[in-house]
Amino acid sequence: MTSTAKKDPWELPDVSALTVGVLGGTGDQGRGLAYRLAKAGQRVVIGSRAAERARAAAEELGHGVTGTDNAGCAAGSDIVIVAVPWAGHAATLEALREPLAGKLVVDCVNPLGFDKKGAYALKPEEGSAAEQAAALLPDSRVTAAFHHLSAVLLQDPRIEKIDTDVMVLGEVRADCEIVQALAGRVPGMRGVFAGRLRNAHQVESLVANLISVNRRYTAHAGVRLTDV
Repeated sequence: MTSTAKKDPWELPDVSALTVGVLGGTGDQGRGLAYRLAKAGQRVVIGSRAAERARAAAEELGHGVTGTDNAGCAAGSDIVIVAVPWAGHAATLEALREPLAGKLVVDCVNPLGFDKKGAYALKPEEGSAAEQAAALLPDSRVTAAFHHLSAVLLQDPRIEKIDTDVMVLGEVRADCEIVQALAGRVPGMRGVFAGRLRNAHQVESLVANLISVNRRYTAHAGVRLTDV
């Protein structure tokens, strides 16, 4: 007899044995994510265009983080977080299509412009950075997450908890659950499924609003979802 019991949406897989690669791991956001995940016990590799730069950054981060070039980072990881600047997003992914094949890719890039009025959202031709990644990486499993995290808070060793929710988007629920579980490894952080990749644009765009909040209130605002 087939069971009709619904799966608990908060029942997530064990990801503790997976290796996480961070492309752009020498930038502020990438370093912060690498630091928090490694501190939580995850095996982390950071990638850079220059392997020596990645190795130097990894040594500074400690907690067992290692560094190599972007191709080596992609090839040697189970999950790869894309944390490169928007200006280099497409070129970086195009160059890494082969080593990223078959990998679970987590895009956290926010396409933004800046002028005298402040930050504003850009809309890529594909609809979002995550959808651009999916188009460029047809043999990868692309998700979107980690958009609304403060690099300042992530890198501050005095802060024990990162009290924020991480909205996770993707086409395959099982892949999203892996990313949710990865977010949940960081104390205070919670991964929440937030829809398919077609909804990634508004999630990426919200960062422009958070930048305005941070400037007005001298803060490092994040996102909490209520009643979930």
